[in-house]
Amino acid sequence: MTNNPTYHDSLITITADEIVFADYYFPRHTTKTVPLADIACITVCEPTIWNGKWRLHGTGNIKTWFPADYDRPRRDKIFIADLTTQWINIGFTVEDSAQVEAIFRQLGLIKG
Repeated sequence: MTNNPTYHDSLITITADEIVFADYYFPRHTTKTVPLADIACITVCEPTIWNGKWRLHGTGNIKTWFPADYDRPRRDKIFIADLTTQWINIGFTVEDSAQVEAIFRQLGLIKG
């Protein structure tokens, strides 16, 4: 990372340039770094069984991959990042959804 974090928790780190997803890959639980420039938009959802509330790691619909978060069923928001560089979206949760949503809105990434 080239910048100090704008936001950091045990699940993601957001800087001015990128998002780093912890525990992204299975089974090695290594990170994935996505430049903010590669994100077309981010959708914020209320967690339901249909959009990943119970998806602890991996994919349930082939289109969206979730990094590991074993507390996801207790989170209040699910974020879906639509990337310009790959077909698969990234679904993720964070520890402070209000702060992260405000950051994404400020960056103009929130859809809707």
